[in-house]
Amino acid sequence: MALEEKNIILEARNLSVGYSNKKAESVIAEEINFSIEKGELVGLVGANGIGKSTLLRTLTGMQNALNGDVFLKGKNLKEYSSFRLATQLSVVLTEAPASKNLSVLEMISLGRQPYTNWIGSLSETDKKAINFALEATETTTLAHRKCYELSDGQMQRVAIARALAQDTPIIILDEPTTHLDIYHRAYVLKLLKKLASETQKTILFSTHEIDLAIQLTDKMLVMANNENHFDSPCKLIKAGRFDALFPKETIDFDGKTGRFTIRK
Repeated sequence: MALEEKNIILEARNLSVGYSNKKAESVIAEEINFSIEKGELVGLVGANGIGKSTLLRTLTGMQNALNGDVFLKGKNLKEYSSFRLATQLSVVLTEAPASKNLSVLEMISLGRQPYTNWIGSLSETDKKAINFALEATETTTLAHRKCYELSDGQMQRVAIARALAQDTPIIILDEPTTHLDIYHRAYVLKLLKKLASETQKTILFSTHEIDLAIQLTDKMLVMANNENHFDSPCKLIKAGRFDALFPKETIDFDGKTGRFTIRK
């Protein structure tokens, strides 16, 4: 069956990620296999340094895979031009935007760059996409404020709105809840769940909020030492895949509650 017929949007086959130079390769994670379907919210979890950000950069074409392949809508990622890729995949990174002197509206409008003409003027289609993004992320009231005036939680919503305005089938986010308090962490993840469900966009995000991800995601990719596991949260719990994420002498995982606790 063709990938399109199965509604598979993003797939990795025997993928190895890391860094290489003329002298050697440094493999961070390998034998990564998964397939993500249209409209799924997928959480990527693992300890610090396990390779989550490196994997996301590889999946978005920011760096080359060391081995294996990535397929986007059934087509090898290597076959996409930069322009075509920008219409299929949008990215929200942890880094602050280059210029916080832009207004919220201007920042979100940057998501339309793959579609605007050579002078950058916005069409009615562009404006509709921007207004939808503002409404979906509840940032309409912030539209004319400068980005430097926003809190971390507000700025994260603006970053998601810009990706949403880009109107791509896939949105990939690298730790979207970093620096947020517990309320805003839950708010952002619930927003991603709502967007995946209502817009049928495929959303993949890395996070340290494993407890929240277990509750909200359709699938999870668990990266551990020398192994990677992809499935629904319930099946991963039953298989004991979260038990080996952290040292047992420090942290316990309770499969009944889906929560981590500190050993006393």
